[in-house]
Amino acid sequence: MVKILVTGFEPFGNEKTNPSWEAVKLLPDLINGSKVIKAKLPVVFDSCYRIIGDLIKNENPDAVLHIGQAGGRTCMTPEFIAINQRNGIDNESREYHDEKIIADGPDAYFATLPVRHMTDKLIASNIPAKISYSAGTYVCNNLMYSSLHYIAVHKLSIPSGFIHIPYSAEQAAAHNGKYAFMDIKTAASGIEKCISVIAD
Repeated sequence: MVKILVTGFEPFGNEKTNPSWEAVKLLPDLINGSKVIKAKLPVVFDSCYRIIGDLIKNENPDAVLHIGQAGGRTCMTPEFIAINQRNGIDNESREYHDEKIIADGPDAYFATLPVRHMTDKLIASNIPAKISYSAGTYVCNNLMYSSLHYIAVHKLSIPSGFIHIPYSAEQAAAHNGKYAFMDIKTAASGIEKCISVIAD
């Protein structure tokens, strides 16, 4: 059976929830005959490479899809590229500024999932979406880069990629309606449709 590893994140900053994990939790265990393996990850820079490496080694998935929160974005955004750069303060109060994720790693990795097909599927399903060409430099980008680097270093034939989703309605309300949001069930439905594309 085809296995697809799907990850979401714990809350970070002052947020009480993270829509990435809330949406991942709603996914069915089987999508188009593929088994969905769900994992919640910490928002910690240095843990990304170790944890995703262990998950890939132990679960032996056929594909990897990471989901993360992007407050301020208006739609689901499959990421095209991850760069070897990290900035910010994580949940363990570790701070980085203009530092490489992997000291001797390449400058960037392109997603190996069918980013455009996933985006087209979302739009055809009336779920707002567009391709993003910047995953930022926070832990989301850190994870996407780490995942692709681990796969490359170990010469694995596993496609991997990342999708950012907007704030949830709960988060938008807490920010006094300043930001766009997406219903968690809609986000979960969108992720499911992207997994169906990957499974096909």
